[in-house]
Amino acid sequence: MAYLAVAIGGFFGAILRYGVSEWLGTWNGLNIATLFANWSGCLVLGWLNTMSAVALPIHANFRLAIGTGLIGAFTTFSTFTIDAWKLYQNGQVLQSLGYVLLSVIGGLFISYVGYRTAKFQMSWHARRSGGMAR
Repeated sequence: MAYLAVAIGGFFGAILRYGVSEWLGTWNGLNIATLFANWSGCLVLGWLNTMSAVALPIHANFRLAIGTGLIGAFTTFSTFTIDAWKLYQNGQVLQSLGYVLLSVIGGLFISYVGYRTAKFQMSWHARRSGGMAR
């Protein structure tokens, strides 16, 4: 059942990824669609992993469908590396370096934002319901 969950999530993640590519495309050689997909995937995965570990009773197969399937297919490291390489090959060395730094450091920061958002939500809910935050 876990394989089916990942496959279903991956199907929808791949379609969503293609839609974002068509919608955003590139700007001045920079693949904005890939940056958006990877950053939003970092945000959602940071939030989901934090919430599902403590506050949300999510079935393991559903977590696999969303995290590994949907987000895994939606985000793409390989496209990111090819985009950076193309910028470099086209003589846009600073843009390539900036894209790499923006993607990696931005992705780490946005994952942290997802984590902190989940922690804030759990704390807020615990205070509102009179319980203790975990």
